[in-house]
Amino acid sequence: MSIKLFDTTLRDGTQREGVSLTSEDKARIARELDALGVHYIEAGFPASNPKDLEFFEGFDAGELEHAKLVAFTRARRPNSRAEDDPAVTLLPSLSAPVACIVAKSWKMHVEKVLRTTPEENIASVKDTVKYLAEAGKEVIFDAEHYFDGFDDDEEHSLAVLRAAAEAGATTLVLCDTNGGTLPTRLRGIVARTVAEFASWPNVEVGIHTHNDSGCGVANALVAIEAGATHVQGTINGVGERCGNCDLVTVISNLQLKMGHEVVGDEQLKKLTEVSNYVSELMNLTPDGHRPFVGQSAFAHKGGLHVDGISKDPKTYEHVEPEAVGNQRRTPVGELSGKNSILAKAEELGIEAGDTTAILTAMKQKEHEGYHYEAADASFALLIERTTGEARPLFELESFRIISEKRAGGETTVEATIKLLVKGERVISTAEGNGPVNALDEALRAAIGEHYPELSEIHLSNYKVRILDEHRATAATTRVLIDSTDGKRMWGAVGVGENIIEASWQALVDGLEYGARTSAERVEGIRSR
Repeated sequence: MSIKLFDTTLRDGTQREGVSLTSEDKARIARELDALGVHYIEAGFPASNPKDLEFFEGFDAGELEHAKLVAFTRARRPNSRAEDDPAVTLLPSLSAPVACIVAKSWKMHVEKVLRTTPEENIASVKDTVKYLAEAGKEVIFDAEHYFDGFDDDEEHSLAVLRAAAEAGATTLVLCDTNGGTLPTRLRGIVARTVAEFASWPNVEVGIHTHNDSGCGVANALVAIEAGATHVQGTINGVGERCGNCDLVTVISNLQLKMGHEVVGDEQLKKLTEVSNYVSELMNLTPDGHRPFVGQSAFAHKGGLHVDGISKDPKTYEHVEPEAVGNQRRTPVGELSGKNSILAKAEELGIEAGDTTAILTAMKQKEHEGYHYEAADASFALLIERTTGEARPLFELESFRIISEKRAGGETTVEATIKLLVKGERVISTAEGNGPVNALDEALRAAIGEHYPELSEIHLSNYKVRILDEHRATAATTRVLIDSTDGKRMWGAVGVGENIIEASWQALVDGLEYGARTSAERVEGIRSR
């Protein structure tokens, strides 16, 4: 059975609080979705706002290789004509070959929201679909509140669908708009509706679910089991209130669990990349625990799990992480055993040596407040320091930080560092917008000549956590610093009662790990 994927990230997804995309953002995401292999990309409601109209007028639908571009609109207003409604007449002038029309299918909404009769609502659906179909558009019809409406008045909800199909709609989408229908009930309604239109040769039934009951993905999957052949959703499940059905999870389950080839195998491997890309453009922090594509989706921390994975990944993984473009990880912590240390060392490309000694050192550090799950750089250096293989970039003699508040309101920070670098004493001073920035600048100035690879490394994130809040300003602080060279990212951790000391530890670990591994990568390329 062929399943069509309809992505509404650029329309329904942008209704999430705090999300706003420019026309260029939408164009970039549309290209990524096209490369992923989705069949339809609903890019907005052009009659509702200038930005969506700007996108449709500026984006060439012929640029898409796999997907069809979709413009969204509503059915014409009650007691009017489709040819007189600008929200409808706008669509034929756009390059999008597909029109998605939404209309009420719940009699309560017809009477209380539209304040019209069921008969006029049906006439509105038929008139709008007919107008756009005759204009040459492929018409997809979204039956809003279909499941609530079906429970209220089954015949009216079905009559709305019949009107759309008779007028030329080729896909009838059943929308769980409030997200309150549970899978057991939804399955039966979908099956009943599919049976109703089984004899209509050019009509298919689709599903559009929301996640207000936590069942968005489950409802989409049971709808397909009940006969739906078109599924709508958003990347990462973004959307209004609790979000939409997560199309990333749906694609993964359809292809890897249910035997439907909805995208190519190589396209499936782009899922993690596309998920992170959309989060980045929406300025949302990726959820590391998301199914299939989260950073922790294939992370194994417990000793028994790591032991099983080392023997056969199937012992604790339901699919291969590479299938969706993800990777297996072995975070280490106080629950880790020797197998976790060995697996993590292999992941980092270093020799573990005496795992008992490393475990002892790590657990002591974790007792002091260190946390290595998100700090691969510090953990790699911990191993090397424990095994005697450490190669520090320098020896610290001292550093001093001066912060000055001036009468005009400006605050300046100056850091002075005294180091021994390859036997040479170096003194460096730099200003920054804060103590960590000043230290970073002074340190780079002091050692940059000896380690030119540092010029490619910059700090990408800085996080502080108070570990014993009851001690107020005397509390122990944990600092996590993420660094990147533009191709990879790594974390380093520092702990201390002095936030500057904790920051210094994390800063030095991040730069030391980055400089050394960058140099090793370059050397490895040269040797090949």
